[in-house]
Amino acid sequence: MRPSRYLIALVLILAAVTVFVSVWWRDMGYPLLMLWVALAALTAGDLAMSASSGRMTVEFDLPPQGFVGHTAVFAVAIRPQKDAVPDNVEIRIDCAPELAVGEGRLARAASVAGESHVRATVNLRLTRRGRYAIHVLWLKWPSRLRLLDIIAQMPVEKEIAVLPDISPVLSGAIRTQILPLEAGQKDLRLRGEGSEFHQLREFASGMDPRSIDWKRSARMRNLVVREMRAERNHQIILCIDSGRLMAEQLGGFTKLDRAINAALAMCWGAGLAGDLVGFYSFDSRPRLFVPALPGRAAFPRLQTKCAELRYETQESNHTLGLTHLSGRLKRRSLVVIFSDFVDSITAELMIENIQVLARHHFIVYVALRDPMLAKLTEPEEISLDAVARSVAARQIVQERRTVMEKLVRLGVLCLDSTPEALTSDLIARYIEIKSREMI
Repeated sequence: MRPSRYLIALVLILAAVTVFVSVWWRDMGYPLLMLWVALAALTAGDLAMSASSGRMTVEFDLPPQGFVGHTAVFAVAIRPQKDAVPDNVEIRIDCAPELAVGEGRLARAASVAGESHVRATVNLRLTRRGRYAIHVLWLKWPSRLRLLDIIAQMPVEKEIAVLPDISPVLSGAIRTQILPLEAGQKDLRLRGEGSEFHQLREFASGMDPRSIDWKRSARMRNLVVREMRAERNHQIILCIDSGRLMAEQLGGFTKLDRAINAALAMCWGAGLAGDLVGFYSFDSRPRLFVPALPGRAAFPRLQTKCAELRYETQESNHTLGLTHLSGRLKRRSLVVIFSDFVDSITAELMIENIQVLARHHFIVYVALRDPMLAKLTEPEEISLDAVARSVAARQIVQERRTVMEKLVRLGVLCLDSTPEALTSDLIARYIEIKSREMI
């Protein structure tokens, strides 16, 4: 326990009175002594009356896992053993710094079986993947006369596993986007879409006459059309750069976590569309390679591997990483590369190695654009600092545009998206690739 602000204020006031009186009336020592004794007795009585308020049972509840970028709820329930739970109970928790914690205050709940109890929730912002523990819970409440602050420490020792965010998969949003590609069904009015024969159908008014199969129509003595569908069982490799630049915070979360979330969403979407999905990661050297499997079978395995992917502080070696990937691929594949760069000079090696990989595979390059750059390029105030930041931001934007244009000229499909729109933009590009048979 510790003295409250009220007790400190009383002590300071009484000390000032004592000094003032001792200077002007030296014969008032006995009354002043009685005032100090009265304050000490009042404090002791407050402590004695509040001793029973600490007899309580505290229960904790923390979900075993959560998704990065989401909020987990740490619930606390306090049940008194004798008296009612004191008012204005505050809680603090001792946990890992990766769990962004807001201050919580308990609020009185309804009476249960004649006893009053209180409940509280503390929102934990999950900012990084991994396993994190809550070690200690601190409770603080005022005494009966509010002269003391009573503090209690209770061990918690509960852990939460922070996993990649698969909420778009669970909500069905990915399935809604992939629905037109399920079972290879496509709009036959779009010429050139779909290269794999699906079935014969009787010709009906409104169908494209160019889809009529004249030989089979002659045999059957009735007009039939060839219904095509998108080719299935394409091989898709999700390649994630886990180097230093991808550990940068963007919108509260690392670029690596956002790339992993988008990669898992695409893995699920490719599984719905009937494709095979593999995974590869690298930084200063190759790290992990998972051979391509059917998307739905690959999803839980990729989810586990991505949850274990570490935040590296080393520079990415695109030459070694992409060369190793090229040697592991035995058939033409759709390679989705999640990476980033600082400027056009440091991106030269990356461009050269992507060019080599693009000779045999179809490449989609995914980079995350910082939304703050657009705000800095058009400052609201005119000052020397704002103009300097605007010039630097415009130069960064121009160099990113230059690198993207070089990749486009090499036949690479580039996606420079904002963090919030990354997953939906990537799925839309995948649907476009499937629809146009670009693999």
